[in-house]
Order: sequence, then C-alpha cells, then structure tokens
Amino acid sequence: MSEKLPGRQIEISWPDLGITVAADLDDRNPALADALWESLPYQSLQGHALIAGEHLYHVAPIPALLHTPHATRIPDRREAPDGTVFCSGLQHLGIKYGTLTEPMPATPVGRIREADMPALLEAGAAIWDAVYSTKKQILAEVRRAGEPGGHRIPVLHATNTDARRLIADIAAETEKTWLVPPAELEDLHQGVIPSRAGNFGTVLPTLLFVNGETRPLGYAAYGGLVRAAVQDMPMPSLVHMTRLLVGVPAEFLGYCGLEQLWAFTQRFLDVLDALDRDDFYAVTSQMALYINCLGGWNLQLYPWETGDHLRQQGAAECA
Repeated sequence: MSEKLPGRQIEISWPDLGITVAADLDDRNPALADALWESLPYQSLQGHALIAGEHLYHVAPIPALLHTPHATRIPDRREAPDGTVFCSGLQHLGIKYGTLTEPMPATPVGRIREADMPALLEAGAAIWDAVYSTKKQILAEVRRAGEPGGHRIPVLHATNTDARRLIADIAAETEKTWLVPPAELEDLHQGVIPSRAGNFGTVLPTLLFVNGETRPLGYAAYGGLVRAAVQDMPMPSLVHMTRLLVGVPAEFLGYCGLEQLWAFTQRFLDVLDALDRDDFYAVTSQMALYINCLGGWNLQLYPWETGDHLRQQGAAECA
C-alpha cells in the first residue's frame, strides 16, 4: 500500500476552465516524484489521449523523466484507480480519470484527492472537446500546493562551445513555442506548405505524416538516445545510432515544413563527433524536449473531426 510523502501535495490547475485539483504524491516511485517536485512550478499545453480512453497528459519540462528508473510499475494502467497520477518515460505527466482501453504499463507517483474527482471529470470532458473539436488551447499549471505558479524551460549545460550554443538556441525556440503554437506548424495546418508537400494540393496527408514522424522521433529516437547515454552505451555506438536514427526523419520533417527542426538536427550532426558523454546527454535531452513540444502541438492542431463520420462498428451500442 502506498504512503503519502509528507508535505508533497501538488495542485494541477486549468485556468481557462476555472478548475483546480489537488494530488498527493506517494512513495511508489520516489525518484520520479522527486523529479516532478523539484521541477515545479511549470505550465504546459494540456492534451488528452486520442485512442487510449479517459486519460489526460501533457509534456512536462523535466529532462530527468526520460531516464529516471521506476521502483513500482503497474502492469496494466487500466486497472489503476481513477485519479492516479503518472510520470512517464515519454516525458509526460498523466492522469487517469475514467475508463482506459490500452493495456499499457505505467509508473504512478500519486493520486488526485477524492473530493476533487468531480472537478477532474469536468476537466476531462472539456479538454477532450477542446482537443478533438473546438481546438481551444487549454494550458495546465502544475505547482506545489499553496505556492505560486510559474513557468520556465530548463537549459542543460555543455562544455563544447558549439554544443552550448546549439542548446541555447534549442532552449530559446522551445521557450518561444512552449505555450504558443509554432508558426511553422500553424502555417502547415492552414495549408501553407512552401515545399508543396502533399499530392495535388492536399494537406491532410502531410499533416498525418508530420504527426506520425514527430512523435517517434521525440519519444523513441531521442528518448532512447538519452537513456542509452545514461546507461553507459559506448560513445562510438551512441554516435553511430544517432546517425542512423535522427537524420532521415528530421530531413523529411524539414521538407514538410519543420525547417527549424531540420536546421537544429544538422547542427547536432555536425558537432556530434566532438561531444563527450555529458555533452551528448545535454544536447539530446534538449532536443527531446523541443521535439516533444512540437508533438504536443501537432496533436492539438490536427483536425481530428475530419474523420468524425467514421465510427467503430458497435460504437453506438456501447455508447
């Protein structure tokens, strides 16, 4: 049975909705709870699961989430009590607020207080409507209970001069786009595509491909490289895997309109051979946060209602 961590209560607020809920952090994953606690306060674009069920998540500006080991893992998050708060290796803070369909292992760090569950359900319904239909951009603020909110993007340190400059530029771009949609993505979703990517003037296929490439680039490629660096993969192997994993998808995304991402990637590949392990970790962590930010905006901006006429067989009977 989990024990509350003394004094470790957080508040998760959605000012646009006028809703705040409180959660008690517990001892199931103390290292993850520490990483979350030490990062507070922060703000982020609030997202909602699109295929997994009644689950809220947002990208948390916490590089350590990519590699911090868990002590307790729920084999199937569908079985977790409603209100469970998770920290994920995908750099997410998530909250289960109802029925889930995806049998995914998860690492809990706390639970929403029972008195706040009706407010959480209200927030979940409003956020689903915003992500799927209205496209209203709802921000989440996570803070220590009773303390003021705020926002900052962490900037990691590197000793290599070129790496340090690259990190500063990535962090500045991430700061600029963390709470405001990136201009490149807004243009793309409005059909402004300088390369003309999209056969015969179409836009939706390009949006689909951009979303499909951005998520694994941040979650799997850069997240995996960060974990491999922390787990002492030899540097020659890290360099080799980086060249195998990140160049092709970033170049494709640049063609589709994410030119800033491709420019950062080229600078990273140019300096890659000169990096030691600490600098490699710093650059890949900063890139992961930036790309995961782009991924969050992709999910918010994508016109999901375009497919509203398509419904699963039996969906009406289950509703």
